[in-house]
Amino acid sequence: MPVTVAEARARAARAVEKGRREWAARGDGNVEFSIALRPPTEREVLTDPRSASEWAASWRSVQGADLQIGWATKNWPSAGRQELPERLSLHTVDALARFAGAVVYRDWARIRDRARELRERFGDGDEIVAAIQRRGGAIDRQTDLDFTLLLEVLTWLRRHPSSGYRLRQVPIPGMHTKWLGTHRSLVETMYSAITGEPDLGLVPSPETLRIRFLDPDDRPGGLSDVTAPIHELATLPINPRIVIVCENLESVLSLPDWTGAVAVHGGGYAVPIHHLPWALSSRVLYWGDLDADGFAILHRLRSNGVDAISVLMDEATLMAHRELWVPDPNGAAVRTLPTLTESEQATLDRISSEGGIRLEQERLPWPTALEALRVAADSLSSL
Repeated sequence: MPVTVAEARARAARAVEKGRREWAARGDGNVEFSIALRPPTEREVLTDPRSASEWAASWRSVQGADLQIGWATKNWPSAGRQELPERLSLHTVDALARFAGAVVYRDWARIRDRARELRERFGDGDEIVAAIQRRGGAIDRQTDLDFTLLLEVLTWLRRHPSSGYRLRQVPIPGMHTKWLGTHRSLVETMYSAITGEPDLGLVPSPETLRIRFLDPDDRPGGLSDVTAPIHELATLPINPRIVIVCENLESVLSLPDWTGAVAVHGGGYAVPIHHLPWALSSRVLYWGDLDADGFAILHRLRSNGVDAISVLMDEATLMAHRELWVPDPNGAAVRTLPTLTESEQATLDRISSEGGIRLEQERLPWPTALEALRVAADSLSSL
């Protein structure tokens, strides 16, 4: 069947989508794109002369300075002399994108111009070209304002490699304080390509942790609820008997006064209590959500050298509160975590076999949860 103009435009659009990041990154505007148009045969012309004529006319209407259509003259015994297009050839990316359509050309021109500006400002070395190609999607998705800010931030960072500023202090006109944090990954990739430096040269914010001193006799300066840098918390002259790590803050805040106990807000995968000497010398209880993430956090905690005992993360607790389950889109996958006990792994397997569910720790009746924590703490204290 003859190739229509619409079909050829669609093929051109696919070619631009596939190659535009590399073409833009390298600044190479040349391309060889050729399509055999498969003109109708003499028999097809005789069978449907109108369609053949309209098809040829559609290709005559295609315009473009960089667009070449090869025509052939056919002298057929029955159909007579026919001028038919045989091949479409395009030799520049601009021409290819224009032929593909206005939207395709607009998108190509945007990434083309942005890549060119990055190379003109910061050089066209292999590292920069590779970074533009690798992060072409992020560069392309930025608004015009965000791209302008990207250029200004990279320029400022290159001029001030050891500013002593923090992330939100970088003084770029028109940039709100959270912009650099939001776009940090792209900035770091481009800055590393430009300078060869592995980081932005900014002063990092200290890693902090929120803890509650449940024992009234062990509260430093009378403070019961503290968020402080890890390195400062590590020097506290305390020796708790039990450290209770809870995944969710509400659980930490609900714990009552408790002799010899400190509560820590886990708050995700980074539970850095392995940096706290007084925590490592204590008995550690971990209470997380009954879901895939909860067990993954427990595994991370143990992998960091913390000998944590899980509480309320067993199959009996899960099955006794079926009415409180909610779907967990990430929970259906089967996974094996080496540090889990046999019982814990069985619970994780059950979560998966139920289609991926979650039992959030705050949903458990508080008297039941508190009693389980006390029983577990007493059991550890007797060891």
